[in-house]
Amino acid sequence: MVLRDIKYRDQSKICLLLTREYGQVSVILKGGRSAKSRIGPLFSPGNVIDAVLYKKGNRDIQFLSDASLVLSPLSESPDLDRFGVLYRVLDLIRYASTHEEKNVPLFTITHSAIWRLCHAERNFQTILAWFLLRLVGVLGFAPSLDRCVFSNADLASSIEEMKLDELLFVHDPGGFALPGSAVTMGAAIQTVPVNRYHFIRNLAATGGNAPCPAAPADDIAAVTALLQEYCARHLDRMPHRKHLDIVSRLISA
Repeated sequence: MVLRDIKYRDQSKICLLLTREYGQVSVILKGGRSAKSRIGPLFSPGNVIDAVLYKKGNRDIQFLSDASLVLSPLSESPDLDRFGVLYRVLDLIRYASTHEEKNVPLFTITHSAIWRLCHAERNFQTILAWFLLRLVGVLGFAPSLDRCVFSNADLASSIEEMKLDELLFVHDPGGFALPGSAVTMGAAIQTVPVNRYHFIRNLAATGGNAPCPAAPADDIAAVTALLQEYCARHLDRMPHRKHLDIVSRLISA
């Protein structure tokens, strides 16, 4: 999957890819910006491609000889909402993935998100919410959706028994809590209506290429904002990962 493409010299370009086998890989397409290039146009951000890669461990930038297109959300009719979600997904993956570190689950959810964006006609924000929930799970900090993070009480039965209209979302430790729980001092907490909690549960249960659940636009926007904040908090706390800044090195050369 093409995460980024950068112009290089007169007719070439350098692309950052997310690969199934090697994680992030940078490749150079010599003459890739030329009108005569057959494979150059395939390497646009968001495209999923099959490529023949000549990989050597002692090179920061790899070479490839052939490629074919598998999926392209950019080939659809122009849609700013679709493209906005696509580039948000690509930015998150660039930050969360690592140079030449294999992560098949991360590759899989990214492929699924792009597939959904290719085949959906609307509700692109729901796809982003679905992706964010999957991403935090793959990275190891999935929020607790079934039990209160403080009391360990079953949330579904407690909602029914206590006739609750809202729950608490706790950013650290991640997950939902019952109102009135003994909250850790300084914990970042948001109040979430029960219908939005159920929407998040339904998103979590949506696997494969199944359609994302429907919800009112306000609920989708609120849940997406909640998950983006949660994801940002935890990504910022991840151990530093060494990313090779290929572009700046080449420009300064």
